[in-house]
Amino acid sequence: MQTANFAPLTPLSFLERTADTYPDQTAFVYESHREDYSRFRRRVYRLASALRAAGMVTGDRVAVLAPNTPPILEAHFGVPLAGAQLVAINTRLSPGEVRTILRHSGARLLIVDEELWPTIAAIRDDLEDLERIIVDPLPGTPGSSANAPESPAAATKSLQSSRGEAEELATYEAVLAAASEDVQAPDVDERGVISINYTSGTTGEPKGVMYHHRGAFLNALGEVIEAQLQPQSVYLWTLPMFHCNGWCYPWAVTAIGATHVLLRRVAPPEILRLVAAEGVTHLSGAPTVLTSIAQEMERTGSAFPRRIKAVTAGAPPSPRVLRTMEELGADVLHVYGLTEVYGPFTVCAWHPEWDELEQGERASLKSRQGVPYIGLGEARVADSHGDDVPRDGETLGEVLLRGNGVMLGYYRNPGATEKAFEGGWFHTGDIGVWHPDGYIELKDRAKDIIISGGENISTQEVEKVIVEHPAVLEAAVIGIPDEKWGEVPKAFVTLRPGMDVAAEELIDFCRARLAHFKCPKGIAFTDLPKTSTGKIQKHVLRESEWQGREKRIN
Repeated sequence: MQTANFAPLTPLSFLERTADTYPDQTAFVYESHREDYSRFRRRVYRLASALRAAGMVTGDRVAVLAPNTPPILEAHFGVPLAGAQLVAINTRLSPGEVRTILRHSGARLLIVDEELWPTIAAIRDDLEDLERIIVDPLPGTPGSSANAPESPAAATKSLQSSRGEAEELATYEAVLAAASEDVQAPDVDERGVISINYTSGTTGEPKGVMYHHRGAFLNALGEVIEAQLQPQSVYLWTLPMFHCNGWCYPWAVTAIGATHVLLRRVAPPEILRLVAAEGVTHLSGAPTVLTSIAQEMERTGSAFPRRIKAVTAGAPPSPRVLRTMEELGADVLHVYGLTEVYGPFTVCAWHPEWDELEQGERASLKSRQGVPYIGLGEARVADSHGDDVPRDGETLGEVLLRGNGVMLGYYRNPGATEKAFEGGWFHTGDIGVWHPDGYIELKDRAKDIIISGGENISTQEVEKVIVEHPAVLEAAVIGIPDEKWGEVPKAFVTLRPGMDVAAEELIDFCRARLAHFKCPKGIAFTDLPKTSTGKIQKHVLRESEWQGREKRIN
């Protein structure tokens, strides 16, 4: 409830201010389609009105299964404006995994991209809570925003015919066209749930991470500050919006009145085209996304036409990736976080005097995870007893976080919530060190640390050395069974196109730079398995290596 000296913090306020202040500013670009902020707001109003007309009430869950297209961007505002909670689903999940999320969340309504309709068709009979489905047709097909039909009925009939469905399937544009723009904002509890984001579930059932309005508001403002977004900024969506609500950038970009450039799929040639054509100033992604962009630029002999800000997280970037992107015209901002903390929570805040350092030393400093964002909370590194480790840059401990940027908890999972918040801090499961200047640096996930003959080996330390070899594009290191040492390191390596290196040469390269017990005992040249957000799936590699063995690394 708003009073003379209090208003709840909610991202809904961002769209109102921006649409009033910059009504003619381009809100989003999607293929050949553009919308200004005035019309964007009206579309959001219509979405919220349509959801209420469909029976959605405060606290209901509305799911979206879509790539980075207008419906998922608009849902970040329209769903909470209707008083509901957004459940954005990973587009690369199997039908069974999507079914698990829809059933666990209890979503009553689903907005799905036509390209992903087969996923829903395969599980439709198992979704007893799902009452209504709204489909967004592909661009250029009847009912799509790029080629709107003459009437909502024609769009629905066309879609039913193409899908062979007996039940009524409304198209997204038809739903908006039939809805009213008269919608009253709900009474927002700033600690109320705005969205539920499901973890990847690589080691078990996925958990629903509950974000609240206050945390989303503050994280979005943190992105504006740390990424230095301005009304003139142009943000390219190389990061999936289903992942941590796009690190809160749907709200951040809108808050400052900048432009969203929507991208259906991450393809480096298209990314470079849009960077040039749309005047892109900002983009985000995992280090593997930056690697793919850099590889395409090196292949074509191109560079960014202007300095851009590239925000990266998801895995510690190697100094080599940072150097390469810097040379190609990107200022890389390294951040760190998890799904449980709205995406980024810490940032490698830069010191002007570091600009005078040698390039390799700058890249090494930039690869650290840093300090908390302004206003999000606190970070520390603690030992197994919960005590702070020395700030010596060497003693390992677990990274703990707390503050406004931490989730409410896991949806319908009090046991996991209690465990995650043990001792009043959120336990990340990430192992790192604390430097004398207060900056945190990750060394590994707790589950990825290799214990070989009683010695701890950081897989990320080994990976950073391997990718320094000129023939190496990417690398992942895991522990594999060893009769004498229990486990030893093995590297899985992707080479640069047209380049070659022998396994023995690569091992010798590591031995010249690392203690010998840390060096890989074997090398496999292969493409690395990755998640939809570009994270390397080490559990897939481990499953293969430990299959049939009594000991398993989870």
